[in-house]
Amino acid sequence: MGMIDQLNKDFESRVRLGIMSVLMVNDWVDFTEMKSLLNITDGNLASHSTALEKAQYIEVKKEFVGKKPKTSYRVTNLGRVTFNSHLNALEKLFKAKN
Repeated sequence: MGMIDQLNKDFESRVRLGIMSVLMVNDWVDFTEMKSLLNITDGNLASHSTALEKAQYIEVKKEFVGKKPKTSYRVTNLGRVTFNSHLNALEKLFKAKN
């Protein structure tokens, strides 16, 4: 197995990398804040967060604040472990000698 095989395909998208990076250092982050931090569209955030939720890397909480819907995200334990493994594999790749 080559070093590149240790990279997780679920994190290949820059949007998913961004979502995971934000959630690794914050507890709950709401939709508006995440969208603003990553400078992406509603649809882009919605589709990538759904994919990460299906893989059980993030938890999505939907609630009402007053009469307005609010969606928030948090990394799961599985997400934390898997993303750390991905980052470690990237680091090994950077340090690899040709």
